[in-house]
Amino acid sequence: MPGEPAHIRRQTVVGDEVCPSCSRCRVGASHGPVVGRREIAVFAVSGIFLLAGVIVEYFTPYPFAGTALLLAAAVISGYDVLKTGFFALIRLRFSIAVLISIAAAGAFLTGNPAEGATVLYLYAVAELLEEYAAGRAERSITSLLDLTPQTARVRRDDGETIVPVDDVAVGETVIARPGDTIPLDGIVVAGGSSVDQAAITGESVPVAKEIGDGVYAGTRNIEGYLEVRVTKPESESTIARVAALVAEAQSRTSPTEAFIERFSRYYTPAVILLAALLVVVPPLAFGVPFLEAFYRALVLLVIACPCALAISTPVSMVSGITTAAHNGVLIKGRDSLEAVGLARVVVFDKTGTLTTGKLDVDEVAGFGVSKAEVLAVAASLESRSGHPIAEAVRRRADEEGIPLRDVEEFTSLTGRGIRGKIGGETHLLGNEALFAETEDNAWRAAYDRLEGEGKTVILSGTASGVIGLIALSDVVKKDAKETVAALRARGIRTVMLTGDNERVGEAVARRIGIDECHAGLLPEDKVAMVERLMDRHGIVVMVGDGVNDAPALARANVGVAMGAIGSDVAIEAAEIVVMEDDISRVAYLVALSEKTVSVIRQNITAALVVKLGIAGLAVFGLVSLWMAVAFGDMGLTLAVIANALRIGRPDTGAPP
Repeated sequence: MPGEPAHIRRQTVVGDEVCPSCSRCRVGASHGPVVGRREIAVFAVSGIFLLAGVIVEYFTPYPFAGTALLLAAAVISGYDVLKTGFFALIRLRFSIAVLISIAAAGAFLTGNPAEGATVLYLYAVAELLEEYAAGRAERSITSLLDLTPQTARVRRDDGETIVPVDDVAVGETVIARPGDTIPLDGIVVAGGSSVDQAAITGESVPVAKEIGDGVYAGTRNIEGYLEVRVTKPESESTIARVAALVAEAQSRTSPTEAFIERFSRYYTPAVILLAALLVVVPPLAFGVPFLEAFYRALVLLVIACPCALAISTPVSMVSGITTAAHNGVLIKGRDSLEAVGLARVVVFDKTGTLTTGKLDVDEVAGFGVSKAEVLAVAASLESRSGHPIAEAVRRRADEEGIPLRDVEEFTSLTGRGIRGKIGGETHLLGNEALFAETEDNAWRAAYDRLEGEGKTVILSGTASGVIGLIALSDVVKKDAKETVAALRARGIRTVMLTGDNERVGEAVARRIGIDECHAGLLPEDKVAMVERLMDRHGIVVMVGDGVNDAPALARANVGVAMGAIGSDVAIEAAEIVVMEDDISRVAYLVALSEKTVSVIRQNITAALVVKLGIAGLAVFGLVSLWMAVAFGDMGLTLAVIANALRIGRPDTGAPP
């Protein structure tokens, strides 16, 4: 393709301009070593010929021998690009290979064999650097799969046998001893241990696993003995899906990449036309010698190669995506990574995203009795109930060491609460409707205050009146407030959508620091609200649980599913998946995306400024061919790649 970057590598089809293994094609495919023995041999041999040719050409009385050595160096190091350039030229496809081939051939024809050979050799160096960057990113993906063992210890026929992992059937039991890597996804059926899940979730602290807990292929058993019932074959394991989706993500171009590709279609032919004018106009208009004008045109062709410009975006995107994957954030497209960095609004679902969805007791108040007495009566009555409120109350009583009392004549009062006898006295527990006929209103002020804070309040009392109340609320996730504050510090507006009533929603929003809250929403209302926010603010990122919020996640510019480890539905529902249920990863994702977008802009700016500057010097004959390649191509390519690879460094705010 015209303007294709320097990805012309060792090819299997004559005339192909891009190899099947570069970052622009199918990163994540199965490859051999990034730099093989053939490449090393080519570099060594052509380098020796180049050095010997320069010495013989300039320091001996045998210039023809020097030219022969330089020609050998040019053919050895530039064989692939020369062959590709030839086939592209006869098809009138003006690729980078054509530019380099014309420049090298022209140098030899004008009596500058050392520069012609140097052009091809340095261009091969630039190719290798770019290939290394693509291979480094690819290896970071395939290393995920390399974490999973090739064999598994399986319990069969009352014994243990070691078999290849792809021979293990769903339902069989595999054994993981201390230090073993768990070979397949499954459920713990015996034993207990701590498991290092960093390969999938990015969390550095091992997670305790007991009977009934899920474990995942590629994670490491730290200390205990585990027997795991396999739930998925090797090809469908969580880590295999992560690696496959990350590889697929790299085939989706971002808007910036798409623009550069369109630009390249017109750029290379325009450069060739400009070089032709540079050969003709100066000799005719200003009397510049033809060979000098021709040489300047060759320099312009070399410096105009858009290698660094073309790779500035994809190499940065690949670095960002693979860095995220190793920190438990699965990004399914380069376009999504770029969009997050440009978004100024992040929308959160409440339950399951900002809060745990589990009630917890916030406050206990007694009226004429102790708080312990209120909690003891409430927990005893709730011991007969399966309501979520009952679970929270019993948990609080257990935490405070309050024993339960015997309950007789237990009755559920639909829509109001529960009733039962404790120690011969009838006790009631429920909402204010249960005590509507009591004359004592000493509890009213505290009840109204707590309800105004968005808490769920239950009253405890007897036939004579209320003796106390218990306030409960949805537990806000750890780091939710810090995450919202980090987003605000970056100039990002936060919005919360919830199906809860407005009072509860506003209370949670105030507690966390959310800028804008919309409550009482059905799933279709959330979709409509996301659309309104997109109309008002542009790019919108929606963060939800990946299942209940699937319509809104799908409608937003970028959907982020939280806590999706092992969940097929969540992985399919959103463009970005946070594998562990850790809200702080949202701030990390935004920081990573903004850093990636910033690096892309730096690379594009540097590529344009350097190339235009050297091109200007080339027009006036102030730059030689080897300088154009060394500084304007190879050096610039190295700088762009080095800048892109720093995205993976831990200064992006990677979660601990």
